[in-house]
Amino acid sequence: MPGEPSGVPGTFPFHEVRRGEKVRISSQRAGIVLITPAVLLICALLVYPVLYGVWLSFFKKHSFFPDQRFAGIANYVYLLKDPEFWMSVWYGTVYSVSTIILQIIVGVIAALILNEAFRGRNFVRGVILFPYMIPTVVAIILWKWLLNSQFGLVNYLLMAMGIIGDPLSWMGKDLIMTSLIIISVWEFFPFVVLSVLARLQSIPPALYEAAKVDGAGAASRFIHVTLPQLRNVLFVVILLRSIWMFTKFDTVWLLTQGGGAEKYIRTLPVYAYMRTFMYYQAGLGSTLAVIMFGILIVSTAIYFKMFRREEEI
Repeated sequence: MPGEPSGVPGTFPFHEVRRGEKVRISSQRAGIVLITPAVLLICALLVYPVLYGVWLSFFKKHSFFPDQRFAGIANYVYLLKDPEFWMSVWYGTVYSVSTIILQIIVGVIAALILNEAFRGRNFVRGVILFPYMIPTVVAIILWKWLLNSQFGLVNYLLMAMGIIGDPLSWMGKDLIMTSLIIISVWEFFPFVVLSVLARLQSIPPALYEAAKVDGAGAASRFIHVTLPQLRNVLFVVILLRSIWMFTKFDTVWLLTQGGGAEKYIRTLPVYAYMRTFMYYQAGLGSTLAVIMFGILIVSTAIYFKMFRREEEI
């Protein structure tokens, strides 16, 4: 046939086939060699610590001394009977659920406002990122001053407006969880604003114009146009915020330092840290970490299943 290489019609010379195979094999080997460091790094930073934590949860081990003995499921049985564990689960649930709901509400409202055209919008968009950009330790120190019961600005303003008559003890056992939730919402809601605002700016204006033609008001356009368009981004935001807030350690730990009501916001990450580095019970600390990991896996699976079911409907 015209244009075919010499040899048997419809085939390529043997040496050219072998050359192509060698090129493919060498490319595959090069790809394996290039990806191997990343795989080893992931195994070293993720897989090994998880497996070691699971293994350690079946031992009674001192955090620093080489003293350990196999305990089976004794650590898990102990925690299931431990009142402090269940209180930590309760405080962690209240903290994560409350902050997630408020972050979504405040973040969506702020994103809707920043999506509108007004003078100084770019400046406000920059300022609203401030809480998310500053270090957590700086945010906690700032809020401890603001919420101080003797000279805090928050109490001063509330008393000046006549809302309260006497200063409130924001770091006391009755209000410390409220203080933690307020601080966390202020610190992390800009993440929701960024995610939602990015999606709002990509919604086709023709959808809103069509809704206006049909006589839809502002509330109706939000429910029937905006929310469906935000569905996927809110799914990801809620998932990420749930994981991060349930495992949040630094904000809770820093707020408890120097106060006497730390046990009223002792979430599971803080309790795991205390068991490991204050009670020197590395086995129980690992058991708590494994339980948290299991809770997150189960919750994520249920969350994905519910979302998939709504998609099918």
